[in-house]
Amino acid sequence: MPNITSTDLAKILQSGAARVKENHELLSRLDAATGDGDHGVTMNRVADAIIESVSDCQSLGIGPLLEQVGWNVMSVDGGSTSPLLGSFFMGMSEAVGGSETLDSRTLATVFEAGLAKLRTLTQAQVGDKTMVDALVPAIEALRQAADANAEPSALFAQAADAAQRGAEKTSELQARFGRARNLGPRTIGHVDPGATSIALFFAGFHDGVT
Repeated sequence: MPNITSTDLAKILQSGAARVKENHELLSRLDAATGDGDHGVTMNRVADAIIESVSDCQSLGIGPLLEQVGWNVMSVDGGSTSPLLGSFFMGMSEAVGGSETLDSRTLATVFEAGLAKLRTLTQAQVGDKTMVDALVPAIEALRQAADANAEPSALFAQAADAAQRGAEKTSELQARFGRARNLGPRTIGHVDPGATSIALFFAGFHDGVT
């Protein structure tokens, strides 16, 4: 798969959403340790919104497909999670322009644009025990692989590994955002559910591209 088409992207997004849905109960258990325990419910809804969007829009180009995903994810009732992830997909759609396919470097650029858009809604940085702890290393890995002329399957493999390592590392951190921050040092030793969601997405993205 040298280049990603809209059909390829639909499969990738569906696969990522499916991986999240398969693990939504795990996400709620992780959230129950430091939050209100509903993160899995929210992410299940987000995943449903992605799957529905993709099913309705597979005939569209890449940009319109990502835009529809973004709008539908934003409409999910789920605290800050849905606006953040919705903005991520919207940022990706804006970077696509009229491109009908994405090569590895363009794919990395599109994901970087999604991260930039998400960051307009949050001040969270790597180390703050949020989804950013998995998302940033994943996208950095995408860029590194793209600059090494890797094909999309290798890009997502490296991104999935980086996201997983980033999520696991959150167990060493103290939460600085959301309800969990009120627990202070008691959040240390628990993996962040938001970062875990991102790791699940990228693992699913890799499944969808192979």
